[in-house]
Order: sequence, then C-alpha cells, then structure tokens
Amino acid sequence: MLRVSKEKRTLKENLMLASSTAFVSGATNVAGFIAFLAFTTNITGHVATLARHVAENNWHEMILFLIWLLLFFMGAFVSNFLIRSAWNKSTYWAHSQPIVLEIVILLFVAVYGDKFYAESQTEREIIIGAIIFSMGLQNSMVSTVSGGLIKSSHLTGLFTDLGSDVSEWLHPLSKKKEIVKHRIYVRLTILTFYFLGGLAGGYFFNAYGFVVFYFIPVILLTILYYDLSDVALHKLMRLFSSPKKI
Repeated sequence: MLRVSKEKRTLKENLMLASSTAFVSGATNVAGFIAFLAFTTNITGHVATLARHVAENNWHEMILFLIWLLLFFMGAFVSNFLIRSAWNKSTYWAHSQPIVLEIVILLFVAVYGDKFYAESQTEREIIIGAIIFSMGLQNSMVSTVSGGLIKSSHLTGLFTDLGSDVSEWLHPLSKKKEIVKHRIYVRLTILTFYFLGGLAGGYFFNAYGFVVFYFIPVILLTILYYDLSDVALHKLMRLFSSPKKI
C-alpha cells in the first residue's frame, strides 16, 4: 500500500489504502466526538465555528479553534515534509513516517484517556488538538501517496468529486470511462468505510471508553505490515529458490 508511488498504483492498492484510512478517520472522529463533544476531522465545521466566535467576540474559543485549525495544517505540513525528506532513501519509509507518528499520537491519547484523564477543560482541548494533528498527518499522507485521489476525512470534497465522476461516467461523450469508474470505486470505498468506522468507533467507545483508541493504531500497523510482509515473503522465496553450492 505504501511501497508504490502514485504513478504506479493499482486499483487494489488504492482501495486498500482508502478503506483502512477512512475506517480510522471515521472511528476516530465519532469516538472523539462522544468523548469530547468536538469533531476531530471535520475542519469545515471548525472554520464555521471559528467565524461564529469571532462575530460574538468569544476570544478564548476563537483562539482555541484557530489553534486547532493550525494543528491540522501543521499535521499536513509535517507529513509532506517527512515524505519529501526521505523520498530518495525509500518510498516505503517516506510514506510510512507520518503513519508511525500518527500511531504514537493516538497511543498517547489512548493511554492518557484511559489512565489519567480527569475531564478538565484544558485536558480536553489538548487531546482534541493532538487528534486533529494526527488526522492532518494522515490526510496529507494518503493524498500524497495516491496523487490526490484519496482524502480519508474530507467528505465534503468527496461528495463533490463523486458527483462529478458519476456525471462524467454517464455522459455519452466521456472517453475515459474505465479510469473514471476506478475513481468512483475509490470514493465509494472511502464513504462506506468512513461510515463503518464511525459506527465501530461509537459502539466500542460507549462499551469500552478510551480503550478503543488502543485498537485504532492496530489498523494503522496493518498498513505498515502489509508491505513489509510482502518484502519478507519475496526474500524468503529467493532464499529457498537460490541454488545451493556444493
């Protein structure tokens, strides 16, 4: 999923990356909303809320929401910076660095929320900010890897692109129906797994609380493991298929 650059990616690789990251986004967003009464991936909503606080002169809330927006921006910035810095060394390592950082942040949320969270306002604001930063990391990473095709938490843009793609696919003058059909598959996959992730995040948070944040990084670890297992299997096959010297 991460070893292949955007120019050489297959539909299967894009579908796997889209489904896994969209599930993570949905689960994180709903679990975060139940825990803190704030969306952690819905940046459009935060912009609207920021504008309302500016109009009402609510300075604390205005600064807080501005910081959250900047944290999403910084997550995207750091993600792309890490990828660009490691690009010449290894495509896999370049693409995996933002996920590793995201895993660390979500594990921090899990441990702190499960063991130390006292439900104070300051704690709530910091944890929400940490989750928003991690979603900025993920969204930028999948967009970079897929060449802008996949945005795991940007559902407003998703519906816009889906509507355009379906129109193009059905139009009698369309000449790239196969390519457009693949894009539709990816967008529908994102939508489906974001919804499923939201259901799972809500159900398991209500049942187990912050423990759910221990399981979300497991999905991210499977993304990292997918390419590593393929490489390990290839090396193992080469080892056993190489002729033995007598």
